[in-house]
Amino acid sequence: MGLALFASAQKKQNVKVVKDSRENKVDILIGNKPFATFFFPDTLEKPVLYPIRAANGTAVTRGYPLNPRPGDPTDHPHHIGLWLNYESVNGLDFWNNSFAIAADKKKNYGWIKTDRILETKNGSTGSLTYHANWVNQNSDVLLDEKTIYEFSGNDHQRIIDRFTVLTAKTEVNFKDVKDGFLGFRVAHELQIPTVEDKKYTDAQGVVTVVKGVKDSIANGNYITSEGKEGDSAWSTRAAWCKMYGKMGNDSISIVIIDHPKNPNYPTFWHARGYGLFAANPLGEKVFTNGKSEKNLQLKKGESVSFRYRLVIDNGKKTISSQEVNAIAQDFSKK
Repeated sequence: MGLALFASAQKKQNVKVVKDSRENKVDILIGNKPFATFFFPDTLEKPVLYPIRAANGTAVTRGYPLNPRPGDPTDHPHHIGLWLNYESVNGLDFWNNSFAIAADKKKNYGWIKTDRILETKNGSTGSLTYHANWVNQNSDVLLDEKTIYEFSGNDHQRIIDRFTVLTAKTEVNFKDVKDGFLGFRVAHELQIPTVEDKKYTDAQGVVTVVKGVKDSIANGNYITSEGKEGDSAWSTRAAWCKMYGKMGNDSISIVIIDHPKNPNYPTFWHARGYGLFAANPLGEKVFTNGKSEKNLQLKKGESVSFRYRLVIDNGKKTISSQEVNAIAQDFSKK
């Protein structure tokens, strides 16, 4: 019954996926309104979906560093929109690479370079398929990436399905670390309010200070499919996690749904109150305090697949767990 109600409530709007021949970007419009842009200029260390908007037009991604808005936190300049990468691939840090890394340190980092758009489709579900290479500073290829994005939506909801296949071009080791895998940096309003400054250290030993929120803008929260709330969602496993709060007059919900066929399902949630919303199935050691460990290894020619669904909902109240469960069940069949 839940699925039937879910299906009947959806009146899909038309999706247009438009390549920009002048720049390395693809614009996605739903119901003739801007939704998101797939952005892959040479100046970025990875491709991103940025900005991303709710159905009411509200940008749910942080503006900084590409288009800072008043009051934007300026920590972690590598957190841009929605992305997928990892902190330790054959010892290279893809996650933390950004313009802020000193030139003499860049050899320790990796890049994801999108070399071609394979296909775009319009319709009630629009799609974008691209190819990219995970490379070191010398452009030696570690991983071949093929990703399909599917976009759909109605008058109050937007859905992104991401399907990624990574194929090893040499022997590849994803070391069990904290920073990965699918990441989303949310708008200031969706942060969990806190007045305390906090310090975070990455695998390179770089310490980042995240300033406490000293204003009344941040009002966000987390809840997982297992009932973990707020900062307690971090490091726990669940089939889905929702971040939600007020933006203007609407409640905004962002849900990331794991897929049963993903490695190490259900994923661990690297969900920080300061606005990093990430699913990391490969960071088991840090999330279990060393009780268990997950190191993913691929021999040359082997592949691994990842599937995620994101739901962005706006309305008078936040999307319910019952509704999310129905959407997750639907996604599990894809």
